[in-house]
Amino acid sequence: MTADFDAQLLHYMSDQRWFAGKGGVSSIREIVRLPWIATADDEPRVRAELVTVVTDSVAQVYNVPIVYYEAEPERMAHAHIGSYDDPEHGSLIAYDALHDRTAIGALVRGFVESDPSGGIEHGVLGDVEIDTDMPSVMLTGEQSNTSLVLGEDLLLKVFRKVVQGRNPDIEVHEALTRAESSEIAALRGWIATVPADGDAGYDLAMLQDFLRSGADGWEYARASVRDLMMEADLHADEVGGDFAAEAERLGVTVARLHEDLERALETDVWKASELAQLADRLRQRLLEAADAAPELASHVVALGAAYDAVATLDTPVTVQRVHGDLHLGQSLRTIGGWVIIDFEGEPAKPLAERRALDSPLRDVAGMLRSFDYAAYSMVLPAEMSSQQHHRVDEWAERNRTAFLDGYASAHGDDPRAHAVLLRAYEIDKAAYEVVYEKRNRPGWVSIPLSAIERLVAG
Repeated sequence: MTADFDAQLLHYMSDQRWFAGKGGVSSIREIVRLPWIATADDEPRVRAELVTVVTDSVAQVYNVPIVYYEAEPERMAHAHIGSYDDPEHGSLIAYDALHDRTAIGALVRGFVESDPSGGIEHGVLGDVEIDTDMPSVMLTGEQSNTSLVLGEDLLLKVFRKVVQGRNPDIEVHEALTRAESSEIAALRGWIATVPADGDAGYDLAMLQDFLRSGADGWEYARASVRDLMMEADLHADEVGGDFAAEAERLGVTVARLHEDLERALETDVWKASELAQLADRLRQRLLEAADAAPELASHVVALGAAYDAVATLDTPVTVQRVHGDLHLGQSLRTIGGWVIIDFEGEPAKPLAERRALDSPLRDVAGMLRSFDYAAYSMVLPAEMSSQQHHRVDEWAERNRTAFLDGYASAHGDDPRAHAVLLRAYEIDKAAYEVVYEKRNRPGWVSIPLSAIERLVAG
């Protein structure tokens, strides 16, 4: 019966947006079932489970909170996992706990009660008020995690792919919250496994303020592009939905965020040897990208020359903690201004790389690429007329410039003064995007590939 349940669980996981093994051959290697979490009654039974899935020889641990019922409640049919024979409690029916109000209340109770249970512990920043019976709404936009709005003011972000050690999203949010940064949604707490036998434990979830008025930056920018495309005779600065003023404000926000990160966390300086090592890492990433996406092969030599230029820089570069995966989708436009979210870094990178110091220019490059992406996401390059190409290029360049102007005005250091390093980071991001699109949205490969061609041309 264990094998039967494992097969049912893997089938359920494979259908979820957060499962990273789509398209590969997957199997469950191990399930670590943490102790039961106390509930008001004997039913349902709730616990966090760490499921190790091997996909094409690569192992990944997933955080899957599960709620078990003795009889099937009709309201939970959409979250059904399978049947499970428990040695102590007999035949049970398993469901994804994040779809169950009682189970969610059990998972968050530790934020307001000090007694640990279920092999998990809760960290809290300041005062946290949670009604364990409060309503919750699951957000639909997440891909690698699951986010729940609790009541009116709190957001519980449940990490699905987990590794041992501190999750950068918690680490950075904690530092910035303690520093009273206004560029983020404040962290209120986190859930982690209880460390044992020298084990660093796993961070399972984080609790932060919910910004109810927040509008997704990616969709906000694309709406501006859509307005432009509907007006055949107008330039980007003449359209009612012109985004440039918002792009400039966003540049100010990112600059202030970098200053807050510099004050709150560690910094260093890269000199000639470290810059040469950076160039080597970028070259290696490019070669790996070209292996995965042959479309890049003809550009490797020209792109590599940009990395050669990095290795010859003789001016020290200040490095610090950065966002690591910054783009328009990691920003929210609230009533009070722009806010930056999701500090996990590129999900495919090892934890050590996601926590490593880097130049803030990596974040700047990511946002510049995002403006280009937004411009071309409405109509793919191959489907555009020459006039449409010109107009979306104009939109992208206008907003890239506005963003850089805003950043320079707030930071005092204009990214354009570091053109060699900025271009290298843009190339690295575009090459990453080519591989991502080839694996996930082949029809979109032309967007980053056209950027590669422009970057090659200088």
